[in-house]
Amino acid sequence: MMPFTFRSRAAAVQLVVVTTLLLFGRTGSAQEAGSGLPDFGGCLWCRPKLTGNWCGMRPCLAQSGITLDADVTQFYQGVTGGGRRQRFKYGGHGDYVVDFDFGKLGVQEGLFLKLRAEHRFGENVNRDTGAILPVALAANLPVSDREDLYLTDVLFTQALSESFIVFLGKTDTLDGEPNAFAQGRGTDQFCNAAFVFNPALIRTMPYSTLATGFALLEKQVPWFTFTVLNATDTVKTSGFRELFANGVALVPELRIPVTLFGLPGHQLFGGSWSSRDFVALGQDPRIIIPGGGVPIARKAGSWALFYNFDQYLHLDPHKPTRGWGAFGRAAISDGNPNPLKWFLSFGVGGNSPLRARENDSFGIGWYYAGVSDELGPLLNLHDGQGIEFYYNVAVTPWFHLTPDLQIIEPARPRADTALVFGLRAKADF
Repeated sequence: MMPFTFRSRAAAVQLVVVTTLLLFGRTGSAQEAGSGLPDFGGCLWCRPKLTGNWCGMRPCLAQSGITLDADVTQFYQGVTGGGRRQRFKYGGHGDYVVDFDFGKLGVQEGLFLKLRAEHRFGENVNRDTGAILPVALAANLPVSDREDLYLTDVLFTQALSESFIVFLGKTDTLDGEPNAFAQGRGTDQFCNAAFVFNPALIRTMPYSTLATGFALLEKQVPWFTFTVLNATDTVKTSGFRELFANGVALVPELRIPVTLFGLPGHQLFGGSWSSRDFVALGQDPRIIIPGGGVPIARKAGSWALFYNFDQYLHLDPHKPTRGWGAFGRAAISDGNPNPLKWFLSFGVGGNSPLRARENDSFGIGWYYAGVSDELGPLLNLHDGQGIEFYYNVAVTPWFHLTPDLQIIEPARPRADTALVFGLRAKADF
């Protein structure tokens, strides 16, 4: 099976953009594209994307049903105390997304296609901290030891009504547990994996694999989702040869909107189960297990129950889209073969409360990762915890600079408490 990779990342991105423009591009102005769509124009310091509106082509593509987004996030992080080794490293992550609305394209009403390609580059200090959760998750994805460009999303979605959709294809599960203040793929909000997704799900939810399912919607927002996934990660391949060869994973999620003192929030409850026959602790880029995988007794199946919430505590009365609030995650699992028996995180985040910095955002969070008693003696690990604080500065609408501080109590017993300073820079093209 040929891997879904591109040796030349720049050539691959150019190919996607040029092919799309040739096949679907139209000439015209931003005004002709419709007043309901952004024109992506403006001066260099005020436009939403660095590359602008492509002489009016970009809003016309959006009107035709095609949107293209690309961003590159760079990390310069260092362990300045404790951990396993004190040093700074530079690396980054590129993310390229193309969305097709086949209704606007005149093909099929309610049919959508999402393509995502991503890659990592450079080095990172994730292993230098001694923690099992990466302090910069995006710098590890999609494959921790390769710099090739991989297709992690090729997902078709069909709306059968205003309240029911079905989906099918290769999907990236990182966005599968929405949270207003602790998600962001590690490039917009927190850097640490503990605040981007629930790490207790790594055994039962592969990062990128073939999947199908359905969702029930209320006001165009999913409130119940049921997903059937191939049980193994297939980032490097199309996944068809491996489809259900090693089992199936089932993931139901219920996300309930709540209003507390007139402020919006959500309560999410879910479970995951995999029938896969696990025989070793393989290396997943979302978690760091020493030694490259330690064989354990054969164990069929794995499960986890998880919960998260987000709740606004303040909304700007003049701009109701701006505000800040609290978030939390919790999970329990079988503890074998899952390396994490339980997990807990809590924090606050959202838009900056500073009136002069309305486009900035901030977050502070704490997590605790309970290592399985059955796996701990083999791997010489113990429970880990950490704190992260970030402040995301909107230098321009398309460029964000984020100082980040983390204090990590490592899972490795011979590693002291790690102090991690970092600077993250993200550019939207």
